Amino acid sequence: MDYKKTADEVAEKIISYSQDTSGWRVIKVSKNVTVSSKPSKKYAGNIYHGEGIIQEISSKIIPFMYLPEYRNKWDKALQSYKLLERIDEDTGIYHSVTHSYGMGLVSSRDFVDLLHVKPYPGDILTTNGCIVEYSSCPPTPSCVRGYNNPCGYVCSPLPENPEHSMLVVFIQPELEGLLPGSVVETALPTSLIITNTKAGLKALKDHN
Repeated sequence: MDYKKTADEVAEKIISYSQDTSGWRVIKVSKNVTVSSKPSKKYAGNIYHGEGIIQEISSKIIPFMYLPEYRNKWDKALQSYKLLERIDEDTGIYHSVTHSYGMGLVSSRDFVDLLHVKPYPGDILTTNGCIVEYSSCPPTPSCVRGYNNPCGYVCSPLPENPEHSMLVVFIQPELEGLLPGSVVETALPTSLIITNTKAGLKALKDHN
């Protein structure tokens, strides 16, 4: 696989998602985070869009979102998260394992993703990810192998307050297994990603 080519293609999709304002249906509003969804063009399920304001600049938020030394501390949905291979300074292959959910109703899932960080004009910084086949990390019996269609974060400064950022997350995972749509929507931690990032960043500031 041409990882760089795939990374560039995914980056184009994520920035296009952020510019698409049509057809979104709000499904949850909590803790100043809004979650919307609409049918995905990549698979039979939905693409989910979460957004919230964080009191930090994008260059500090984005590393906190994807580097294992940070994400393992704040992302409560994950059992583990690690870098498998560094492709270049801005691109790598990562393995994440989720906790089970709903008293075991939703089994633990694992994902192997290509992740690429890309800046855009206006101090916009993005992460861009998708599933990749990686022979050194095959599926195991301990969890269900899930598949991430193009997903990522778009972080941009607020025009009225550049020291604050709008963080937007797009996810459209195929969780596999026999899960009703209502269970999938409940299990997906779109809003928690942003809420836990806020809490994690605040804790890091307080610690420092």
